Parts: sequence; structure tokens; C-alpha cells
Amino acid sequence: MKNLKPFFVESSFARSRPTSSNPFFLSSQRKFAASASVSQDEGRVIDYSYGLNLALAGKGVIVKDQAFLNLNSSQLQHKGATIAESLSGLPLLVRGHVPGGGPSEISKPHFTKLLKQVTNHISSISNIFVHDGAIGSSPKCDAKVRLISDSPSAMLSLSRMLWETPTRAVSHDSCPLTVYVATSISPGIGESIGLGSKENDGFIAADIERSSLILCGKAFSDSHATKEALAALSGPIIFARGGLPLSARLLVSGDSVVLLFAPKRTFKSCRDLLVPSDAGVILSSIGLAFLFQTGGSNLFTLPASVFLASSDSSGVIPSVSKLSPGQAAYHFLAGYQNGKFIPAYNKGIWSIDPLELAKAFLSKLKNDQISSYLFNVNGGENNVNGKDFAKVVQSTLSENIPPFRAKSGGDLEEKYKSFLLSKFPDLPEEFSF
Repeated sequence: MKNLKPFFVESSFARSRPTSSNPFFLSSQRKFAASASVSQDEGRVIDYSYGLNLALAGKGVIVKDQAFLNLNSSQLQHKGATIAESLSGLPLLVRGHVPGGGPSEISKPHFTKLLKQVTNHISSISNIFVHDGAIGSSPKCDAKVRLISDSPSAMLSLSRMLWETPTRAVSHDSCPLTVYVATSISPGIGESIGLGSKENDGFIAADIERSSLILCGKAFSDSHATKEALAALSGPIIFARGGLPLSARLLVSGDSVVLLFAPKRTFKSCRDLLVPSDAGVILSSIGLAFLFQTGGSNLFTLPASVFLASSDSSGVIPSVSKLSPGQAAYHFLAGYQNGKFIPAYNKGIWSIDPLELAKAFLSKLKNDQISSYLFNVNGGENNVNGKDFAKVVQSTLSENIPPFRAKSGGDLEEKYKSFLLSKFPDLPEEFSF
């Protein structure tokens, strides 16, 4: 055992002053002072420290015995971590999102009550696991994340989603996200927030205003819902830092990068040609970054062009056409897919107003002179599958594509206008069909 000088992590709890009227602080302070030593395992500091304990207390978690920080995969497995079976379709509850999109809501009192129960539970566990990372592969506009878990298996799964971040980056960040993982909490915890007793596998609850996420039971195994919640929580932070979090993917062709917006089925049919595996990129002044860990390249240059895939079986939208920046922003905001509108191509949680995102998208296209195209993947008799779509995208870059002109017949333009004005009455004049 070797005693090292403990590092200090500032927290709201750390800024409190011990007083005789705050016995909780005094007793906790004595506990922290008694456990300020740091142990070594395989040459790496992994045990609890005064600073880490203090920071966790600021998030409502009191370390009972040990808190292991940033263990790698082999160390987590040494602590008993195993690969969990993947799950899908678990309940996702969110508060603080933009009305009109996303899942069911959870009330502020319910979330507050749930958070208290979860932090009490984690505080009762002898060994807890902490991991710091980031959502967004560009440090210029990422969102820092701290994971706090009662299980090494959950940490093994979740830490692989995040990008690495420098030591103490989370503690020095102005608005980090906190993820609480309670795998061994009572299955009946869902009843306290009105879910009933049937959700035995667990559930996910997010509070965008608090920058907090709770994963109960086996919810960490539902990677799709977990990433959806993390993307929603990180969206406002990334946007405030100059990044545009987009539900899109990239097609890399030689030295050119194409930013693609398309229906999920189109992405699925050409997934081998696209990156990343999950829709989610960040467009910023320095180029393109990914929301979640990809296992490959983490940054790309600005896109050579943007492709917006629509699905219009009436044939009013031509097979492929070039858009002005104002038209691109308009069709991006509409996200039209054969009778349905999916604003900003995001079927998930709206943590950013789609209109504000579309305005920023328009500015980006204009300032960086990025070409934009509209492609109809369901043009009546000319249905196009994913691989054909990728080929068309590649060939379009070397051809002279005519500007967008809607074919005569139908009332598609009026449908666009009616929907968008009902959702976004302050539509800029520059936005056009």
C-alpha cells in the first residue's frame, strides 16, 4: 500500500461549509479523511481517493467501501464483468425535451424521487465503478460524461460507447452529464414512477434539464435506447459549443465525404458502405465528428456535399435534383417520407428545437459553400434500394445535376407548407420548397 497525495475534484458538495447544523457533512467529511489513501493495481491508480469521493458525494453517491475509476476492459473483467446479452425496446422516459417529438415524459417529482432511490442504492453497494468519457469525437464540441455504476458488467458495456477524454476533464467541465446505473436495484422500482411491475428487465429515465440519465435493471443492455437518451442529453451542450448534432451518416468516396440523411431502411440496406454504424454525427467548423465510439476514424473533413433522401411515391419529387441552401434547410426540416414528416430526420427525442437546428444547418451550408441534393428513393416505379442509392450518390458528384423542380400534379407542396407552418410558424423566408 502506498499513500499518494489525493487529487481534488470540485463539486457543489465540496463548496459546502461544514457546520454544526449539518451533521451529514461532518460525518461524511470524517469518512472521506479516513479513506484518502490510494492503492495500486497493475501499476494503475484504480482505488478511491478523497477527491473522487467528494465529487461523487456532490452527485448524491456516498462511497461505502471502494470506487474504481476508469478501469480498462481487462481490469473490469478481473472484477467480474461479463458480456451481457443485448436487449431492445425497454421503456425510455424523458423530461425537458422539446414538445412534439420523442418518448413518454416523466414528471420532475417522479424523476427526483427516482434519482434519490437510485443514489441511495448505489451508496449501499460496497464496490462502485466510475468512468469518465465524452460524447463526440471532437474535443472542440463534445459533451463530457461521468458514468457511476454498481456493476462492472454495465461499465464494460457503457464505457465502450464513449470517447476517451483527458484526466480531470469531467471535473473541470462546465456542464458534464451524469449517468447513474443501478443494475441490482429492486425490480419494483418502476412502480414508484408509475411504470407498474411488468418492466422486470428495467427502464431508462432521462432529465435533460439536469443533464442526468438513470439506467435501472438491465437497461444498459439496450444500447439503442441508451444511445438515444445520451444523444438527447448531449445535444444542447454540443449545439451550444458550435456543433450540429445530426441524425445522419457518412459515405466516404476517395477523398470526398458525403453527409447523408435517409430513412432507416435505406441506411440498413447499405450499412457496409456507411459510417458510423449508428446514425449520429456532429457537423462543426473543423469538420465532421461522431457522437459515439466507432472503433475507427474519429474525425473527417467538411463534407463535399449533402444528400437528403426523401420518399415520394407520387413522383412529384424528381429522382435527383440540386437544392439551394434555403431549399436544403426546408427539406431537412420537413424530413418527408411518403406521407409522413420527420423533422430534421430525427425520429427520437427532440432536445434541440428542429427549427433552430435547421437555421444553423442553413448557415453552415452557405458559409462553407456545401452543395446539397435531394434524392427520391421511392419515385413511383423507380424504387431504389440502399446500394443503388449509394451508387447514385457517388455518380452525382461527377455529374451536372439540374436544380430542383417539382413535377406537376398533386398537392405535395401544400402539404409541406401546412405541416411546417403548423409546427414552426416562424419559418424564415429563405426556407423554400
